Amino acid sequence: MDIGLCRRFGAVLAVVLVLAACANRNADAPVAGTPSATADIYEIDDDNDPLEIVNRFIFAFDMTLDVFIFKPAAATYRFLLPVEVRDSVRNVIRNLRTPVVLANDLFQGEMERAETTTMRFLINTTVGVLGIFDVADGWGYPHHDEDFGQTLAVHGAGEGFYLVLPIFGPSSLRDGFGLVVDILLDPLTYVGQAYDVDDELLARPAVGGIDTRSRNIETLEDLQKDSIDFYARIRSLYRQSRANDIRNGAGAGDQVPGLYSSEIDFGDDADSTEKTTD
Repeated sequence: MDIGLCRRFGAVLAVVLVLAACANRNADAPVAGTPSATADIYEIDDDNDPLEIVNRFIFAFDMTLDVFIFKPAAATYRFLLPVEVRDSVRNVIRNLRTPVVLANDLFQGEMERAETTTMRFLINTTVGVLGIFDVADGWGYPHHDEDFGQTLAVHGAGEGFYLVLPIFGPSSLRDGFGLVVDILLDPLTYVGQAYDVDDELLARPAVGGIDTRSRNIETLEDLQKDSIDFYARIRSLYRQSRANDIRNGAGAGDQVPGLYSSEIDFGDDADSTEKTTD
């Protein structure tokens, strides 16, 4: 494994391993900052958050980045580009992620969903002009997402403890590990190695994150205004949304849009102000 590949997932792996070690040392410690009895119902959950102090610090760091970088970039992106262009950007990013989704479909034994993923890629890459247009959705092959965190859950792995990752946002021990595996499953990781274009390929998650953030500006503002403890509410909604994802939508579950990364978006990404088809 060369330096280029390490740069792409080393930071995430380090965070997961270091925090896992911290959690093992403090497994019997009381949880700090438990939401009070006055918190609303959405902010009360079985938090399983032994690293809450660390997680809150990282959450505050992420929110600072959001205020000064991500949200302004997302607002500018939404202002400059019409919804049709933004939809095309999302379509291309989804098309590029197909190998990861297909691998996880197969790992989960979801052969019908694997067929849908394959047909979407073939149709959108050809008729949809390299994924610019989501023709497959209109032909009966709707988009769905899968990741290795979901695969582990399907095969019985618990979520472990709750984590907040720098930049990537809400996660868990299982999903943090799954993120590393998804990077390894992505053929573009090795294309970046082979042609020394790792930095250029970072544009994909960056643009994807801005696109996702642009679709949820008002939604997140409303959530923050209505929350006594925004951190606790995001934690609760993230878990509900992940449970819904693992069930492939077969059950109720509140969802909240992803804050930063389209790769680990933990909810619906419908535009807050404009209807989009998906």
